[in-house]
Formats: sequence, structure tokens, C-alpha cells
Amino acid sequence: MAAGNRKERRAASKQNAQSSGTDFQPSTQIDEQGIDLLLKHPDRSGPKGKTLFELAEDRQRELNKGKPVRWSLGGNNTPAGERPFNDEEPLGPVADAVLYAVSMAALHVTLDVIVYSQYREDVVWPEIFRRVGTAVPIFGLLVYLTHVDFSNRFPILRNLVFLVGSVVAGCYMVYSGNKNGYFYVMKAAPPVGTLWIWAVVEMSLPYAGASILAVSGYLWWNQFDFF
Repeated sequence: MAAGNRKERRAASKQNAQSSGTDFQPSTQIDEQGIDLLLKHPDRSGPKGKTLFELAEDRQRELNKGKPVRWSLGGNNTPAGERPFNDEEPLGPVADAVLYAVSMAALHVTLDVIVYSQYREDVVWPEIFRRVGTAVPIFGLLVYLTHVDFSNRFPILRNLVFLVGSVVAGCYMVYSGNKNGYFYVMKAAPPVGTLWIWAVVEMSLPYAGASILAVSGYLWWNQFDFF
């Protein structure tokens, strides 16, 4: 009896659902409103309100109202009588002298160790550090004198001076390595080699290329060996 009642209730429930239309009925048809929605072109008329950039500018103007009159995000905020800071400006001759002197000291130590190794001598570190300590003040002074504003006013003359110095230093390095004894080379090669490389770095590219060609020509003409 109960089973029959359950079966009847299920049938009645199914009939009521079909009559009420609650079941989902899939369809492949589309009405006119759906066609208009698919064929509708996107709106390219632009933003209807303020953009993010405009909102940011408005917000920045509100923040600027509470700051001093001379303060401006895009203007010059340097107080009167003080030099404005520019990220693109060089550090100055003193800072250049310190940085270059440290780099040249490291190069001097490297060349000193190479010369010791070339002649199969034991590396005497106290001697190396003593020589580089003597040379560092000279390196710093030379860099300072060649980086002041007066030296930079004459770029062609500055390049010519470095060209002559690099050619002389390079040719001397080649001559000394082929003609002098190992003890003399061990003393002279590191400082002269450091000055040679520094002069090439300081020059413009055409002058640096001319310097290398001149030293190479001297080496070839005299049939010397380059270490």
C-alpha cells in the first residue's frame, strides 16, 4: 500500500512539474533581442568620466595645497643659494680621483703578481703592497688634475695629451720587457702598465684606437715580443 502510494506521489509530482514549466528545457533557437546583442558594436567613444591619470593629478593638487608655496613635484625645489642636484652630473674630480685610484691600485697589484709569476718568482706580498701604497697617491693626483673643469674645457687637447702618454707608456713597456733585466721589469712594469691602461680608458674611442695601433706598430717594427 505504501509502495503504491509512493509511486502515485512520484507520478503526480512529475506531472505538476511539467505543467508548471519549472524543468530546464534546452533550445537552439535565439530571439531577436539576442541577435541584436550579438551584432552590437563595442562602445569606442572613450571614457565617460575622468581617467586614472586625471584622478591622480587631482589628488596631487590636493596634496600640494598643504605644502609650502615653493614646493612643486615637477619644478625646481632647490632653496635659493644652493646648487641643484642632478643625477646625470658626474661625482666631481675628488670622487673620481678616489674611485679611479682604488681601481688603479687593484690593477697595479694584478700586474705585479703577473710579473712575479712570469719570472717564476715567489710572490712577496709586503713588497707588492708597499709599492702600490706609494703609487696610489700619485694615481689620485693625476686623476684629479685631469678631471677638473679646466681640463674638460679642452677635450681635443686632453685627448692628445693622453694619446702621447699612452703611446710613450706602451712603447716603454714593450722595450723594457725585451731589453731590461727581470728585476728592473718587476719594478717598472706595474706602475707604467697601470698608467698606460688608464690613459687608454680616458681617451675617446678614435684616440684609443690610434694609441693601440701605434704601440702595435712599434712592436712589429722592432720585432719585439709582447711578454
